[in-house]
Amino acid sequence: MINGILNIYKEKGYTSHDVVARLRGIVGQKKIGHTGTLDPDAEGVLPVCLGRATKVCGMLTDKDKTYEAVLLLGKTTDTQDITGTVLDERSVEGVTEEKVLECIRSYIGEYDQTPPMYSALKVGGKKLYELAREGKTVERKSRKVIIHDIRIKEICLPRIRMEVDCSKGTYIRTLCHDIGESIRTGGCMESLLRTRVGRFDLKGSLRLSEVEEQTQSGRLSEILLPLDGVFSDLEQIILKEKYVSLGYNGNPFLSKHVIMQKAGCDALRDGEQFRVYDVRGRFIGIYRYEQKRGQFRLEKMFLDQDELRRQP
Repeated sequence: MINGILNIYKEKGYTSHDVVARLRGIVGQKKIGHTGTLDPDAEGVLPVCLGRATKVCGMLTDKDKTYEAVLLLGKTTDTQDITGTVLDERSVEGVTEEKVLECIRSYIGEYDQTPPMYSALKVGGKKLYELAREGKTVERKSRKVIIHDIRIKEICLPRIRMEVDCSKGTYIRTLCHDIGESIRTGGCMESLLRTRVGRFDLKGSLRLSEVEEQTQSGRLSEILLPLDGVFSDLEQIILKEKYVSLGYNGNPFLSKHVIMQKAGCDALRDGEQFRVYDVRGRFIGIYRYEQKRGQFRLEKMFLDQDELRRQP
């Protein structure tokens, strides 16, 4: 089985599920999962997990993201983007760049965002976009999202091109809609490019055709990020051979049971996460240090027990 993560550039016209389906055919395995839905008309970074790496799909979905979007003022649609049915059109006459900048900056920080009807969220076991296509509108609870920063790239009214750093669960379509409402002209998202998901960025992304070429030439491993590569920002610790069964079984262990890069227990911080390996370099999982008990406790196990049993 192929295990690892591919940084895919999702092209326009594909759904995230289309990408997974294509990759299953390209690499010849079923166990593949994506890390967060991108609308068919959106483009950009879509990390895709293969084999055991599918265990990190949820973790990658939770990462902060960066988008480049074009906000079109003066037009409101049912989908909150340019592909939808126009519900309202208003003039942008009299709107100044200063007013636009002031309004956009007011969204930096935490704000309550109501998910759009055209989204994959489920209500009563049914996806919202399915209900929307039936002409139904249901109440959605707002949820807190964080806009870390918004950088204006260009203003050519009625269009504003901006770069947004945001938390998980943020709908850029809804952000564009909300900004338009605040300016009192209405607004919708005209285009969207995701440029970053956690450590994965646009520069390192590959189109499906490029992945297919690498696979056919037997060089897939060259573009595949190892499972533990996602956690390269975490310190590494190695379980001593005598105590390695604690890690294999997901049990807690003490600092005296490991070889550490850090200098002693005094350097450990409560809640700090670590990559844990055995002496042979096999990645066991992610552990978190609990200062009160002086223990490392399991957060996520990644070791393949079947593979472990097969190896001498």
